Amino acid sequence: MPEVTCPGLSANWVNGWLAAVGITVLEPSLRLHWSPDATPVAVISSPDADPVDSLVAAWPGSAMLTDLPVAENWAHDGAEHGVHLPRKVPVEALRARMKQARGHPGSWTLTSTMTDLCVDKAGEARHAPFDPPAPRGLTLHQRLTKAHAHVDSPRDWIPPCLEGRGQRVTGNGLGFDQTRIGSQGDEAAKLTDPVVEVLAFFGLALLPARGPGVDLRHSPFAELNMRQKGWLKPSRADGQFYWPTWKQPLDRNGIDALLDAWSPSEPLTWDRYGIHAAWKSVHFMRTTDADATRAYGAKRL
Repeated sequence: MPEVTCPGLSANWVNGWLAAVGITVLEPSLRLHWSPDATPVAVISSPDADPVDSLVAAWPGSAMLTDLPVAENWAHDGAEHGVHLPRKVPVEALRARMKQARGHPGSWTLTSTMTDLCVDKAGEARHAPFDPPAPRGLTLHQRLTKAHAHVDSPRDWIPPCLEGRGQRVTGNGLGFDQTRIGSQGDEAAKLTDPVVEVLAFFGLALLPARGPGVDLRHSPFAELNMRQKGWLKPSRADGQFYWPTWKQPLDRNGIDALLDAWSPSEPLTWDRYGIHAAWKSVHFMRTTDADATRAYGAKRL
């Protein structure tokens, strides 16, 4: 089975882990496992083809991104519906879009970024932790398309990224990569790898957001308690994301099942799932209340 080791996608980097998972979403024939190194890195394999060639061939075009249901304006809505998904999404608009997107292969882009089961006092749907607020009200889809626009030749961009030599560009990417943040003592430019950011977005397909069905317009004293798969709330309101690495090659369905089965708090059971390491997210400590920066680092369990 042909396989490629990817030092550019290390497990102690949440965006790198999401990107590795996203590879199996973009190309279902590919499998993912993690090297046995002290800091595991992604290993991509394929039953019968070169994994890099398969990923390059599966790289999404701009038309595919435009067709994702999470787009602010979606052609499939039709003029008679007039559904619009800005950053602050009225829950009625989200539900209308979800109805239109039922059966669409990209419907997960709605359920992995927002949920209509958590509605605030303004009647807006709650966003998932991996869909953080952005300057100027950019949506996650707009951030995705900005990152994607840099990758004008997947054949030239993807191999260096997997090898750890990827080109970084100015920008926030999806808005939660800690490595984009330079010195806090000056106005250092924020740099991200657009290939990693695009792949990480597709990794969100396995991390749906859910809620208890609370609408603060009708139950103003209730708790929203929105959850995204993989996120736990041991001590703080915004929670922490937990992710594992595993020894056996898994496709996206196998990864999905493993993420359902494993328990971060029971390390003695990890071996039965082939898990050999795991991490939890560490939140970027903002300097002031006005600082809108969001970022997630990692701490090994």
